[in-house]
Amino acid sequence: MALFLASLLELPSPVFAGVAAIFAIQPSIYRSYLTLLDQIYGNLIGAAIAIIFVLTMGSNYLTIGAAAILAIVLLLKLKLENTVSLTLVTIIIIMDSHSADFMTFASLRFGTVLLGILSAFFVNLIFLPPKYETRLFTSIHEVSEEVIRWIRVSIRHASDHVSVKEDIDKLTEKLVKVDQWYSFYKEERSYTKKQQYVKARKLVLYRQMIATSKKSLEVLKRLNRFENEMMELPEHFHMMVQERLESLASYHEQLYMKYVGKMRPEHSEGSGADAIMKRNEVMTIFVKEINLAHEEHEDEFSVYHLMHVLSAILDYEEQLEHLDLLIIAYLNYHSEEVDSDLENAI
Repeated sequence: MALFLASLLELPSPVFAGVAAIFAIQPSIYRSYLTLLDQIYGNLIGAAIAIIFVLTMGSNYLTIGAAAILAIVLLLKLKLENTVSLTLVTIIIIMDSHSADFMTFASLRFGTVLLGILSAFFVNLIFLPPKYETRLFTSIHEVSEEVIRWIRVSIRHASDHVSVKEDIDKLTEKLVKVDQWYSFYKEERSYTKKQQYVKARKLVLYRQMIATSKKSLEVLKRLNRFENEMMELPEHFHMMVQERLESLASYHEQLYMKYVGKMRPEHSEGSGADAIMKRNEVMTIFVKEINLAHEEHEDEFSVYHLMHVLSAILDYEEQLEHLDLLIIAYLNYHSEEVDSDLENAI
């Protein structure tokens, strides 16, 4: 678009409009708006410095270098460091003048750069506005599903220790990317009060989804770290822990289905009185095993290591219950606002 408009307006060197558009590309409309303002300010400063230097000291490699240094200092002082690269391009293309009518030449070059910046902004705003909610939800769901699969395999001691460790590192990196998608989605503007209210609720909901996914990954990390200790648990207690993790994994999967409308909001298989009873049962047996281990002076039952695993499971369960409440509250008020694209992600 920048190259086409520059050619249409018969501006000299339309390639500079394309270069400026590349520098101005941003991943969200809000960042594009901020970049537009910053780039205009930065390039006005650069153009002014270039014109002053040419009119007072002429144009050569030394004056171009001095102008660039001055521009960098000013932009850093004004906290416009993101505009440094394009501003320096502007200075060079303006000061590289061999025209008798320097002011006209400088104005055309500055206008060409400005056209590129505006083109990038309008393309992002009108033609290709990014929608980050679908990407965010899909990323969260994919990470959670992968973690859940590994938890199910690990608790049965069927996983390869090294493979799990490698995948944990990859999943940690994916969660960093999820945080980035969340940041981009948060920056998307809402233009009506209703949209702002819905967006605020969604932000709370997605933040909790991310927190829950991180807790599930923490459970997987501890299962992997204390794999040997888990294998030495008494059989009945190990089966209880396995059953509890299976229940929480299913609960986690069902919450995503509930959010996109594939399950009834009131259905909460993993919460309620039954879940509390199972949780209390696990803790009661755990306390009994501690007392038994101390009475018989047994080292096989690694109490302290198991406490790490159980605390992670309890944290995971609490996050799931909180997420369930948020989903129910959201669907009670905004069930019609759930994007159909999200359903396809499940």
